[in-house]
Amino acid sequence: MGYAIGFVLFALGITASVALHECGHMWAAQATGMKVRRYFIGFGPKVFSWRRGETEYGLKALPLGGFCDIAGMTALDELEPEELDRAMYRQATWKRLLVMSGGILMNFLIGFVLIVVLAVGWGLPRLDTPPAVISKLTCVSDTTPDGGTKDCTGSGPAEAAGLRPGDKVTAVNGVKIKDWDDFTKETQKQTGTFTYTVDRDGQTLDLPITPQMAVTYDKDGKSKTVAKVGVQRDLYGPVKYGVLAAIPASGAFTGHFAVLTVESLAKMPSKVVNLWHAVTGGDRDPETPVSVYGASRIGGETAEKGLWSAFILTLASLNFFLGAFNLLPLLPLDGGHIAVVLFEKLRNLFRNRKGLPDGAPVDYMKLLPATYVVVVIGGAYMVLTLVADIVNPIKLFH
Repeated sequence: MGYAIGFVLFALGITASVALHECGHMWAAQATGMKVRRYFIGFGPKVFSWRRGETEYGLKALPLGGFCDIAGMTALDELEPEELDRAMYRQATWKRLLVMSGGILMNFLIGFVLIVVLAVGWGLPRLDTPPAVISKLTCVSDTTPDGGTKDCTGSGPAEAAGLRPGDKVTAVNGVKIKDWDDFTKETQKQTGTFTYTVDRDGQTLDLPITPQMAVTYDKDGKSKTVAKVGVQRDLYGPVKYGVLAAIPASGAFTGHFAVLTVESLAKMPSKVVNLWHAVTGGDRDPETPVSVYGASRIGGETAEKGLWSAFILTLASLNFFLGAFNLLPLLPLDGGHIAVVLFEKLRNLFRNRKGLPDGAPVDYMKLLPATYVVVVIGGAYMVLTLVADIVNPIKLFH
């Protein structure tokens, strides 16, 4: 039941994000004096609609997106005589750019608001890695394939070497380290007695230690034998903020998300092979893109486990991705229309410097072949992603 509720809620969250994306275009157009003829959620047959002012609002049968019909988005649009002066393609460049970027900005705003909610309600995940500060001394145990540990007794090498809780390790066998990841990596590669350099209450100590070899497993499930010393670190959990403090903290976190989003966009073409591998029976790479259905599955799984913070974070990341994806300078994406507007502006500037009048609006008919290529490739990619999510979905919990 929890899974079904989470699935439906996440799907509704995606629908709301798309609806608000189109609202971003609509509100910007209305604010700049353009005529919005229709605003609909979904595609296909009309379920119902109503008119308010000059705009028809409504719902269509297939909730797979939405659209905002602005009079004269291109010079190809058929216009009524009274719409001519308000046609979008005849407006000032800044107005057209504002309208075309309105949906993108709305997705970024939704993502940011969700991050603020996360910061106040559950806390933001830490972006830095934990410091190499020892919290607890334990015995050394082997790891099981599912990520657990076997039982062990007695003291471990770290306790025998004189390490104490609160010690900060600054070097492993002479190699300087910055954080717990460095500490683990350098420790595991040792094969005999080595030295920890630690900071204990401002005093620097060199402590020789003889590790114990233990079995562990990598992310692919392959076993290996590494050196362990029997230490643990403090839980490095999320940080909660008050409402005011959450805003700058969420801004910094959003900046980190922006970098990850750009990186994921750059990797999309290379993920085709991984998706095909998943469809044909191979293991599903957890870093491959997901469809709306796949994202909703993830939302259902996190809700079922009560991990509402992960639910919100996933929905926020989806909005950041949608906003960034729409920035790509490819038609029919918003970024493609923005590129056309900027091209017309630059072209007219050069023409005006030569004493020539502004050129005619870009002929979208000449851009149709390139648009079709983007639509076909993008559609095929979406189908491949959907099939992968159906036959071999990403599973967060095993």
